[in-house]
Amino acid sequence: MRALVTGVTGFVGPYLVDELVNSGYEVFGLDRAGKDVKNCRVFECDILDKEKLFSIISEVSPDAVFHLAGQSSVPKSFEIPELTMEINVGGTRNLLDAVVKAKIMPKVLVVSSSQVYGKSNKEVLNESSPLRPESPYAESRVKQEEAAFGYFKKHKLPIIVSRSFNHTGPGQPPDFVCPDFARQIVKIERGEKEPVIFVGNTSSRIDFSDVRDVVKAYVLLAEKGEAGEIYHVCSGKGHSIKQVLGLLCSMSDAAISIKKDPKKFRKQDIMVGDNSRIRQLGWQSRIGFEQTLKDIIDYWRAQ
Repeated sequence: MRALVTGVTGFVGPYLVDELVNSGYEVFGLDRAGKDVKNCRVFECDILDKEKLFSIISEVSPDAVFHLAGQSSVPKSFEIPELTMEINVGGTRNLLDAVVKAKIMPKVLVVSSSQVYGKSNKEVLNESSPLRPESPYAESRVKQEEAAFGYFKKHKLPIIVSRSFNHTGPGQPPDFVCPDFARQIVKIERGEKEPVIFVGNTSSRIDFSDVRDVVKAYVLLAEKGEAGEIYHVCSGKGHSIKQVLGLLCSMSDAAISIKKDPKKFRKQDIMVGDNSRIRQLGWQSRIGFEQTLKDIIDYWRAQ
């Protein structure tokens, strides 16, 4: 069995490669810079390059495609809205066009985002909750899903969409809340930073999963998911930013002060997902949130 992973050098990609190799796949990847990934043959390719995509798809002839590549920064999407749409929607079309042109029928997992729901009044979101995208990034994910299901209907491609909620783990860049706090705490421990962490709205409640659980979900969806369906990949549990910071601080002996910064304040965000659909396939979160945070702070201590 052969698997192709787009965006293979991102945060999730190397974890997915390991999971696929452990599941018996021969793994190939796409990366714009062609950077190496262990246990994976990486092709240098931009998903906006139609001809090169087709050449690689034809050569690899994958049994499963995991589409991780994309512009995934919400703030950046406001700066480059057109390019965000071109990458996330146009890139997906290019990939699926290449599959159709190559006359193969791999299972294709298109990774979307819980951002498509926007700010919801519902305590827990399910796959049929209303879509209210509030950023160019979220809008691009809605359009990406629509495009993907268009290929399912027209070409009968076995396409599955994962609406993934927040996921974190060791190695995630510090642009995200858990590694950002962890890195600051480690800098305080080393005397490289004043013992203060500035925060915004700490009451926001977010559904976090461990990336190592998430990649198991992706492989399961490619193998057992129903084509033409959407599945949440999430823990089903909400953790407040205050709780995240409290747990991380409890893992350090450093004396740390927490101060509010009005510049960091955002509206209260509640983003918790119902994962019952994917649990019916046999998936569940196995790594506890405290363990995830411990592994993240240990990662930064090792740097």
